Order: sequence, then structure tokens, then C-alpha cells
Amino acid sequence: MKYWLFKSEPNAWSWDDQVAKGNIGEQWDGVRNYQARNNMRLMELGDLAFFYHSIKEKCIMGVVEVCALAHPDSTTDDARWECVDIKAVGPFPTPVTLDDCKADERLKGMVLVNNTRLSVQPVTAAEWQIICDMGGYVTK
Repeated sequence: MKYWLFKSEPNAWSWDDQVAKGNIGEQWDGVRNYQARNNMRLMELGDLAFFYHSIKEKCIMGVVEVCALAHPDSTTDDARWECVDIKAVGPFPTPVTLDDCKADERLKGMVLVNNTRLSVQPVTAAEWQIICDMGGYVTK
């Protein structure tokens, strides 16, 4: 299993919007960055990811699961763009902020800490466990 982080502006698509989709999930569309798209192409069914609110909140809200492999993004006719589908797994009891991540020396190499603009990014297993512990989240 691999771990990831999906960033979203909460006014465009929030954690609550994701939860409301239930087990059918939702495609993570609209990504127009090659690195983020390539990350989605590497995802496998069952991979877990953090759901991160960007802009003002800047915090990890919960965990999502990849429920459909990379496929054409339905929001464009341009064949270069693909997306995966994700479904909510569970909320963080205590959201973990970007400032929390930056303050933890163990996370100094994390992509989120060093490249806050990348919308779909990898997370190492060690980073995953540290952040889950910080947020009081127990992986199911």
C-alpha cells in the first residue's frame, strides 16, 4: 500500500462534500499538473490518502481511499488528463495543520512541507504514521 495527500480548496470541494459522497466516492478531477497526474497514475485500489484543506485552513481533515484507478478526467476532452476516484474513510479527531507539520522535525522532508502547491503528492509510511498519531487517527 502507498500513501498520498490530496489538496482541495474547501470552498470548491470540502471534506464534508467528500463524506457526503459515501462509498461511491468521487473522481478527483480538474488536476492540470503533470506531476500530480503522474502521481494518480501510480495509485492502486485501496491506497490511503490524507484529505487536506488548502487556502485558509491549511490542515489535514481526514483519510480517503482510492476506489477507482486512473481514468480519463470527465471535465475535459483533453486525453492528457486523468484522475482517480476517492471515498472518505474517516475524519481526523484533531485536524493536523501545515504549521504542525512544519514544526515537527521528523516531517522536514515531507512534500507538503517543501512544496505546498502540489495538489496530489506522495506521503511516506513514516510520515503517514506520524501525522495519524498527531491527529489521533487510528488507521482502520
